[in-house]
Amino acid sequence: MQVARGFSLRSPHLLALVPLAIGLAVLYGPTLYTLLTGIWSTDEQAHGPIVLALSCWLLYRKWQEMLAASAQSGGSAWGWVVVVFALLLYVLGRSQDISLFEVGSVIWLLAGLLLLLRGGKALKAMWFPLFFMLFMLPLPGPFVDALTLPMKTAVSYVAEHVLFWVGYPIARTGVMLQIGQYSLLVADACAGLHTLFTLEALGLLYLNVVRHDSTFRNIALALLIVPISFTANVIRVMALTLITYHLGDAAGQGFLHGFAGMVLFASALMLIIGVDSLLRFGAPDSEHKPPLNPTTGSPA
Repeated sequence: MQVARGFSLRSPHLLALVPLAIGLAVLYGPTLYTLLTGIWSTDEQAHGPIVLALSCWLLYRKWQEMLAASAQSGGSAWGWVVVVFALLLYVLGRSQDISLFEVGSVIWLLAGLLLLLRGGKALKAMWFPLFFMLFMLPLPGPFVDALTLPMKTAVSYVAEHVLFWVGYPIARTGVMLQIGQYSLLVADACAGLHTLFTLEALGLLYLNVVRHDSTFRNIALALLIVPISFTANVIRVMALTLITYHLGDAAGQGFLHGFAGMVLFASALMLIIGVDSLLRFGAPDSEHKPPLNPTTGSPA
């Protein structure tokens, strides 16, 4: 039975990972339970388990590349330094209830284990899955509040002006929108920093999956993810406002509120693909590459 190409269940590589997997499960099982029953069950942090699942998929996707890259190299003793640092970070976070340290320690621990067992080339091959895990970290409340208020104000401002321009009776006070007889508060979950982080993660995942050859195209799309995320937030707030205005407050707070969240991610993905398609005309990928030698994988 095979779990991955060239990686059987009886492989010594897999057998060596069994005690590590058990140790990670014992160490982070309580952490995962606390997250799933705590902050990850809130609207603001609902992206956490999705990012974790995608990170695990990315690790699996890169596994064969990592094995091939580190086949001729041994582990590095510097991995012990990173592992010890990760464990200290975990103990501090767990004992003092600092979620940022407790959850963040898993990234350092995985990096340290890769460095210790397979060396720097393995860590380099796995850099993106580990980096992607940063998006599941629970950020400190004061930091989030300081950045979220200006974002909510900007989203509310744009949504108000667009809807007023098309003829809706709408006014705004701070982050409070008044449309007809209804008042809507633009909450953190609708247009806050967490939403921006989630959309940034979506954009970077798209970049990693499509893997364009053009450096300009990759950099331009990465920079444009921020205004794309902002635009998607505006679309969501406008959708909720129109749902409430036409169908009533119950519809705006019920199932259709969750539907507006799906609209957010669908619109963000469509905008990313649309902008990427436009960038293709200015910086197309290389179309005339030399064929690869099927044996060596190098240009023929």
